[in-house]
Amino acid sequence: MRPIYQPAYIQELYNTNPKEIATTVLVQQAYQQLQKGYPEVSIVMPAYNEEENILQTLLSLSNNTTKWSVEIIVVNNNSKDNTEQMVVAAGIPCITEMQQGITVARNAGLAVAKGKYILNADADTIYPKDWIEQMINPLAENEYTAAVYGRFSFIPIGSTGRFTYFFYEYFADFMRWLNKTFRDEAMNAYGFNSGFRREQGISVDGFNHPPGTNEDGWLALKLRNKGYGKLFYVTNISALVWTTDRRIQIDGGLWKGIIKRLKRMIGL
Repeated sequence: MRPIYQPAYIQELYNTNPKEIATTVLVQQAYQQLQKGYPEVSIVMPAYNEEENILQTLLSLSNNTTKWSVEIIVVNNNSKDNTEQMVVAAGIPCITEMQQGITVARNAGLAVAKGKYILNADADTIYPKDWIEQMINPLAENEYTAAVYGRFSFIPIGSTGRFTYFFYEYFADFMRWLNKTFRDEAMNAYGFNSGFRREQGISVDGFNHPPGTNEDGWLALKLRNKGYGKLFYVTNISALVWTTDRRIQIDGGLWKGIIKRLKRMIGL
């Protein structure tokens, strides 16, 4: 059962003021607890002009409860605002990728990551406390799991309310079922909620992909076709991530977004 409303914990994190010094300190303290030695898990997060969102995201990741030693790597992709300064002040490693684009940014993070496992995250998303654990377990427990991907719900920033998104998300779940059944499950892997083994990702040329495809789904496809195993869909409600609906707003709103996705689904 999907939640109709945002959980209080998610709402509290989302509403945290990123410009308060206290927020920076909270991220510093939580991230220190997340590091337990040499990194076993690397969370890679591209960022472009995310000063309004990124500290809330980093706080949600740093607040995770996990047995793994975790590093977070932010890839500043030519931000014109204070994104990099805020990340560095919070004690989070930050590298710069001068070439613009999500693919090169993710590849830059992959190149410097130290962990055996890579988790992909985005800077406008709030992650629950069990996200790392739930995403890594299928990879750690089964060597024939090539990649994992999870579920998400929307945090409304436009005119569409949360109650409407509750129903839309079930429609999106149905579309993902159609992808898995009739097209290709790799289409369901999103860059803000997926993971894989670092060495395997490097062996298939990282996130590089042909024109007209997406970097996240194409990587999942390459890993599976290389023979590394199957894709694993993490459905546990404790791993449900919350992302803003700004991409839907960019598409012109919910209904235009639905039409656009339906056209993409049938190949128009």
